[in-house]
Amino acid sequence: MAVDIGGTKIAGALVRSDGTLVADSRRPTPRSTDPDTVMAALDEVVDELAGTPAWSEVRRCGIGSAGPVDAAHGTVSPVNIPAWRGFPVHARVRDALARNGAHVPAVLVGDGVAMTAAEHRLGAARGHRNALCMVVSTGVGGGLVLDGRLHTGPTGNAGHIGHISVDLDGEKCPCGSRGCVEGLASGTAIARHARVADAQAAAEAARAGDADALAAFDRAGRALAAGIAATATLVEIDIVVIGGGVAAAGELLLTPLRRHLETYAALDFVRHLRVAPAALGTDAGLVGAWAAAERLIPLTTGPTA
Repeated sequence: MAVDIGGTKIAGALVRSDGTLVADSRRPTPRSTDPDTVMAALDEVVDELAGTPAWSEVRRCGIGSAGPVDAAHGTVSPVNIPAWRGFPVHARVRDALARNGAHVPAVLVGDGVAMTAAEHRLGAARGHRNALCMVVSTGVGGGLVLDGRLHTGPTGNAGHIGHISVDLDGEKCPCGSRGCVEGLASGTAIARHARVADAQAAAEAARAGDADALAAFDRAGRALAAGIAATATLVEIDIVVIGGGVAAAGELLLTPLRRHLETYAALDFVRHLRVAPAALGTDAGLVGAWAAAERLIPLTTGPTA
């Protein structure tokens, strides 16, 4: 089983060993300040999946969440879900599974790590030994594959590129820092800079030639390029995969990103860096949570829904 928790939606799915979703359920992420109200949406997702024929095949659960996460303690404090601060989501999901008869192990990872697991297993980073995969959506997250292995770090936050500071005098970020990549390149930031309702409207305006919208995507691409170049310089990656809802804008985002990367990735050993769109689309978070569970909770027998 896979769970994908974000600022916009909470989703769950039963996933076969080839990455195919055989059943899924989704709820909007409640805007409530009550942590249990948010958890109730997740409970509904689990309960709905428990009513499907494939539920009896569940043997493990991967939980991918917007960060930061603390995998060591099973808690999350998503910047985009204010009701959850140090929320024990790992234990609460285990409880929901057990309530429905599934007494199975679970693993918690950041959504960027989940997407990375998916793209390395089945998508654009497949075959690459060193990769950065990014979620550019309501927030900006990421994950790393180093020497062929998913690198989660002790708390599960390794690769969280959205909170690298790329503007030392920039705006205050909800994380507490200033000038974070997320504050410049998220869908929310793009929409605000383009003076429209959301990232989709910004993309439509940019395609129509609107100067503010085009500038917003250029600004986002520059911030992403700076963060990517810093990461590549530090750990020597050879591909960057860009996914998430904002990545649906395609070349509106990728063209300025690649152009600015030529400036920021200046050293010889990072100039070869390839930028590719994610291959798995909107299901990457769920497939990624499943893929992370497969890697981090090895099973010797039984189905892996």
